[in-house]
Amino acid sequence: MNWFKLETFSDYNNMVASSNEEGYFAVAVFKHSTRCPVSMMAKLKMSTTWDIDENKLPLYYLDLIKYREISNQIAVDFDVQHESPQLLVIKNNKCVYHASHGLISVSKVKEVLEIKD
Repeated sequence: MNWFKLETFSDYNNMVASSNEEGYFAVAVFKHSTRCPVSMMAKLKMSTTWDIDENKLPLYYLDLIKYREISNQIAVDFDVQHESPQLLVIKNNKCVYHASHGLISVSKVKEVLEIKD
């Protein structure tokens, strides 16, 4: 699994632009708190269950402690309340799926994007 890091607003803008690119299902961003055990467990679960081709659905990682201002912008831009941990799937500049805590599900992402195993 290859995580693309979101560390700057330039990274963020590039991620959003990628959500429109031909050949991608969408892009996904995992918002993680390095201070929260629940978030650590969700990240571990993502790492062990993510089986979607990263060339079709790039997965971005956002450290909320270091880059909270980017998380705040995500909440505003996609009208999704900030949570941690949280997974958002962005397609054509719109959030088509979001979940937090134990509701984060790779199978649900596949369902929403109509990805067949």
